[in-house]
Amino acid sequence: MIFWILTGLVTLTMAGMLALVLLRNKNGSGEPAAAYDLRVYRQQLKDLDRDVARGVVGAEDADRLRTEISRRILAADAQVQAAETGQDQPNGPSRVAAVLMVAVIALGTAGLYWWYGAPGYGDYGLDRRMALAEQRAETRPSQSEAEARQPEAPAAEIDPNYRQLVVELRKATADRPDDARGQALLAQHEARLGNFTAAYEAKARYNALQPDAPAPQDLVDQAELQVMAAGGYVSPETEDLLLQALSETPEDGRARYYFGLMMGQNGRPDRGYQIWAETLKQGPAGAPWIRAIQAQIPEMAALAGVDYSPIPPGEATGPGNTPALPGPSAEQMAAMQDMTAEERQQMIEGMVSGLAARLASDGGSPPEWARLITALGVLGRLEQAREIYAEAEQQFAENDPALEILKSAMDQVEANQ
Repeated sequence: MIFWILTGLVTLTMAGMLALVLLRNKNGSGEPAAAYDLRVYRQQLKDLDRDVARGVVGAEDADRLRTEISRRILAADAQVQAAETGQDQPNGPSRVAAVLMVAVIALGTAGLYWWYGAPGYGDYGLDRRMALAEQRAETRPSQSEAEARQPEAPAAEIDPNYRQLVVELRKATADRPDDARGQALLAQHEARLGNFTAAYEAKARYNALQPDAPAPQDLVDQAELQVMAAGGYVSPETEDLLLQALSETPEDGRARYYFGLMMGQNGRPDRGYQIWAETLKQGPAGAPWIRAIQAQIPEMAALAGVDYSPIPPGEATGPGNTPALPGPSAEQMAAMQDMTAEERQQMIEGMVSGLAARLASDGGSPPEWARLITALGVLGRLEQAREIYAEAEQQFAENDPALEILKSAMDQVEANQ
C-alpha cells in the first residue's frame, strides 16, 4: 500500500507541475514584454536627440524617425496598460489540455505498471525472500512431473542398424537384469539416442547393482542424465544424487555446476553464484562444466546483485585448494570395478603406503605431503596423519605457503573426524 501511495503522489506531482505550465498563459505573471520595448523606444528618442545635436542626423530625418518611434511608444504603452488591468488571453484550451495531460500521465503510468510490473507483490525483506526460496525448494516439481512437462522431442535421424543394435541390447538387459555391465552399456546408448529417461533409469539400475555404494562419478552421471531428461531442471531426486556425490568428492566440477544451477532455480542465486565462482577458481580451464559456468554466471551474478567481473579459471585443485595430483590410472580404476571391498581397501592401502615410502625416502612437494595427510584421514588413521603433518612441518619450516597448504589439509582431516 505504501508503494501505491508514494507512486501516486510522485505521478500526480509531476502531472500537476506540467499542468501549471499550460495554465500560465497570461503575461501578468511577470513584467510584460511591451514594458521592455517601451524602455528601448524611449532610449532611442534620447539617442536621436544626441545624434541631432552632433549633426549626425539631419532635421528632416530626425522628424521622421521621432514620429515613428513615438508611434511605437504609444503602441507599447497600450500593451502595458492592458496587462496591468488583467486582460488575460482565453484560458479554456489550456485548461482542457492540462486535464488531459494529468489523465494521460496517471492512467498511462498505472497501465504500464499493470502490464510490465508485478501488482500485489509484497515488499519482502531478506528473511522473507529466503523463506520463500526454501518453500519453493520444498514444493518444486518432482523428476517425473518435470519430464511430463517437456515437449515431445523431434525424431532424430539414426542409422537403422545402430537402432536395431540398441533394441537388441534392451532385450538382452531385460533378460539379464542383474548384469551391471549391460545396464551401463544400455545407459550409454540410450543417451546417444536422446532417450534420457531410459538412460538414467538404466544408470540407476547399474548403481543399484554395485556391491558397495556407487562411485561418486556414477552418481553424477545419473544426475546429469536426469537433468537432461527434465530439460535442464534439477529435481529433488537429482539433488539427492548430487549431495551423495559431493559428500565424498566435494571438488567434483560437474556436481558443483549442477548444484549451483539448482540453487539459482530455487531462488538462491547468491549461493549459486558463490558455488560457481569457487568452481571457476578451481578449474581446470576448458572443462565442459567450466565452459557452462562461464556462459551462465553473468546472469546468475545479476540475479544475486553481484557486480561481476570475469573470473579466470584456475588449475584443478585438491583438498584445501592444493594442486590436484594424478589419481589412479584408468587401468587401476577398471581393475577396482571387479574387486571386492576388501581388495579395493588393500589396493588403496598399498597406494598410500607407496606414497608414504616415497616421500620418506625421496621427499616431495607440499601438495604431495598434503595428499598423503588427507588420504590417511580418509582411512581413519588420524594419529598417523598427525605424525606425517608434524614431519612435513619440520621439512618446510621456512616455507610459509607450503605450511599453509599442509595446515589446510590437516584442518580438513580434523574436521572430518
